[in-house]
Amino acid sequence: MKFVKFNSASRAGFVFAAAALAASATFAGGTHGGGHDESPIGEAGVAENVTRTIEVDAADSMRFTPSNVSVKKGETIRFVIKNSGKVPHEFSLGTEKELKEHYEVMKKNPGMEHEEANKISLKPGKQGEVIWRFTKPGVVNFACLHVGHYEAGMKGQVKVAAK
Repeated sequence: MKFVKFNSASRAGFVFAAAALAASATFAGGTHGGGHDESPIGEAGVAENVTRTIEVDAADSMRFTPSNVSVKKGETIRFVIKNSGKVPHEFSLGTEKELKEHYEVMKKNPGMEHEEANKISLKPGKQGEVIWRFTKPGVVNFACLHVGHYEAGMKGQVKVAAK
């Protein structure tokens, strides 16, 4: 049996090639299951395409105001969320299933904070925004997923009309 000794450059090249191969296999799989994996709630919006701004208050009464919003398919909405309370809140857009699944994660990690396209965490007295484009008619839910807030009723809906 013959052993081949690799020098540092060969080892680095081999590691790079292995990493590239693993990455290409990961990306080749993509999110396709026979078609594009489009989110049922829409997609991150672009500030220049905002058609409307909706101000939302997140209060310690465990309510959003407004809790029901109506938009049209294709609209890009800037949600400006203000935490008027004395405890942290968040605004998270998703399907009911996604919100419940993430709530279970939040229960295990209560200090988790978000600043993603469809969600934002806000400390007391702070304000932030979520820009979202609604691409399908139906209902998109939103909620505060801090432990206890969701169960207390801190949730709402965006009703997306076909046009």
